[in-house]
Amino acid sequence: MSTTPSGPTAPADQPGGGPEAFPGHGAPPQVAAPPPPDRVVPTWTDPVAAQASEAVGGPWGRHAVTGRALFWTPLRVCLLFTVLVLTLAWVKQEPCADGNWTGSKQYTHFCYNDAVPLFGLHGLDTGDVPYLDSLVEYPVLTGGLMQLAAVLARSYDGLAAGSGLLPDGVPVQTFYVVTCLLLSGLALLVTRAVLALSGRRPWDAAMVALSPVLLVHAFTNWDLLAVALTTLGLWAWARHRLVLAGVLLGLGVAAKLYPVIVLGVLFALCLRAGRLGAWLRTACAAGVAWLVVNAPVAVLGTEGWLRFFTLSDTRPANPESIWAMLIDLSGDTFLDGPLAEGESPSQLNAVVAVLLLLCAAGVLWLALAAPLRPRVPQLAFLLVAAFLLLNKVYSPQYALWLVPLAVLARPAWRSLLLWQVTEALVWALTMLYYLGADDRGVDVEWFYTAVVLRDVALVVLMALVVRDVRDPDGDRVRTSWPAVDDPAGGVLDGAPDRVRLTGTRLRSAAQR
Repeated sequence: MSTTPSGPTAPADQPGGGPEAFPGHGAPPQVAAPPPPDRVVPTWTDPVAAQASEAVGGPWGRHAVTGRALFWTPLRVCLLFTVLVLTLAWVKQEPCADGNWTGSKQYTHFCYNDAVPLFGLHGLDTGDVPYLDSLVEYPVLTGGLMQLAAVLARSYDGLAAGSGLLPDGVPVQTFYVVTCLLLSGLALLVTRAVLALSGRRPWDAAMVALSPVLLVHAFTNWDLLAVALTTLGLWAWARHRLVLAGVLLGLGVAAKLYPVIVLGVLFALCLRAGRLGAWLRTACAAGVAWLVVNAPVAVLGTEGWLRFFTLSDTRPANPESIWAMLIDLSGDTFLDGPLAEGESPSQLNAVVAVLLLLCAAGVLWLALAAPLRPRVPQLAFLLVAAFLLLNKVYSPQYALWLVPLAVLARPAWRSLLLWQVTEALVWALTMLYYLGADDRGVDVEWFYTAVVLRDVALVVLMALVVRDVRDPDGDRVRTSWPAVDDPAGGVLDGAPDRVRLTGTRLRSAAQR
């Protein structure tokens, strides 16, 4: 197969790809066909979207005009979808906003979040500064977002008390409302960035905007900060803004460590394309950005800064991981066995590290051996998903990390919704498991069943992405328009191969 990507001979959204104009009546009259749309029409290409469109009159007509809306552009519609989902997410979370969690309300109403209990635990209610005055278990940029919300909340509370004109509430409620507003802005940025990364498929951003995972976990923790920075970093990369991409990805690493995986994926693809110089600029910018925000905290509050790293080492397997289930089912004899308070699970850490290195090697092999160079979101999704499945911590809200990558990797409503439903199921059964079987909750068997279903659904989605990589003719993005390579590829988009695995040999362009 040629190393230059090519799409189908005719785009899927040309008039011939739309609904049949005269079904059952032979050849249609010879009339001038309307010009093809300049973007993919989802109701013509996705059966779930076509079925959902029946609620508003059916699929888009073949003679309908596309791309000329004066106001309701795809971007504005997708942003509206995001606002609607965030509104529903707030309605779900509102019972827990005031901190009155009597009667295990956080579990019975499925509204548990980390912000409310950590507001008092880390002294944000009394003006303590994360890392300097309290030990915060998150990377520094996440702690910075917590501090920003606390400062804004105190400012509002002071203004409300002084003026008597603004509605007031308990401090923790103000803090949580401000936190949710900040996270909402980040969610809108994620939708915007995904639309920009989708090329001629702008409506794929609706899969992010209407995501069940966003509905369930938008306000569970501060993960949307890292998700927004990572997605914006990919947008900058796609626009050939290499330094800006590095800065955004470096800031993402300062919020959660997982954007390092994206940098690793870019390395593998740049190796194949012979663009390591571009990758080095981005990686150096990422390192500088990470250092700029971390160095002051590391110097002024060393103990607080180290808290995240020490906790990552000593933390046992969390309940939603596959490891916790294996340890529990083995009678606590698997790997390290019983651990003392604060003792590091050294065997588990080693096994996880080895498995993750093997997965990284597998993704590198796939990047170099695939018939066509994989698209950036495809490999990023695969490696982040493998990290979550094999890591000792798979907190439910981490599913947010995968949503934009999954949408860009394989924009198919059915498979994405099926996986996300299992993520929502894990959250519901987690709450009921913590509630306890004796208090209207569920036993651990039901909880583990949900975890297994989630893991199986994610593995199936990963297998579908691998299939698309191995058979580019089945890749929905590459077959949506002629000559499409990688809308998110930036310097990689349309670049010829320089290094590639053929059989068992690594060959350079000169050797070929």
